[in-house]
Amino acid sequence: MNITSTMVKELRGKTGAGMMDCKEALTCADGDFEKAIDYLRKKGMSAATKRSSKAAKDGTVASYIHMGGKIGVMVELNCETDFVAKTEDFQALAKDLAMHVAASNPLYVRPEEIPALALEREKEIYRSQLLEEKKPEKIWDKIIEGKLKKFFEEVCLMDQKFIKNTDITVGQMVTNMIAKTGENIIVRRCARFQLGEEQK
Repeated sequence: MNITSTMVKELRGKTGAGMMDCKEALTCADGDFEKAIDYLRKKGMSAATKRSSKAAKDGTVASYIHMGGKIGVMVELNCETDFVAKTEDFQALAKDLAMHVAASNPLYVRPEEIPALALEREKEIYRSQLLEEKKPEKIWDKIIEGKLKKFFEEVCLMDQKFIKNTDITVGQMVTNMIAKTGENIIVRRCARFQLGEEQK
C-alpha cells in the first residue's frame, strides 16, 4: 500500500511520534491506523506512551445534568499542570466525557477495573454458548477474545465509541488530547446517577 505524507501527518498528530517512525508504523500496518498506533505504543514511540509515566495530579471534575434532573454525571479528568487544566480544550473534553457517560452508562472506566469474578462469569457464559452451538473447542479462545472485546466496548468507558464521533473510541479521544497538550491525561473515575435507580 502507498503510504502518503497526509497519512503520516495524521498519525503524527494522533500520537506525537516522529515522521519516520509514523511512516514505518503505517508501512508495517498496511495503512491501518489502529494497528499503526499499536505498533508505535509497543515500541514506546508515541508521545502518549511516554507521557503515561508522568504524574497527573491536576485537572477538573466536570458535571452534566440531563433530562431536567433525571440523570446526573460527574467525571474526574486529570492532567499534569494547572495551565492545561484551565484550557478550553481540556475543559471541553471533560464536559464531553460527562455527557458521554450520561448517554452510554459505562460500568467501568477501563477493562483492568473489571473484577476477576465478573470477568470469569462472562467467560463462563461464552463457554456455555459455544458448547451449545457445538463449536470446536480449539477455536474457543479466539471467539471468547472477540466476545470480550465487544463486552469491553459495552461496559468500559475508554473502549466505548464516542457518542459525538463514533469513528473513535473515548480512549482515542483522550490519547489525541495527550498528543495535543503534551501532558499525561487520565480519566480517574466517573459516577452516574439516575433518579429512582437502585444502588448496585
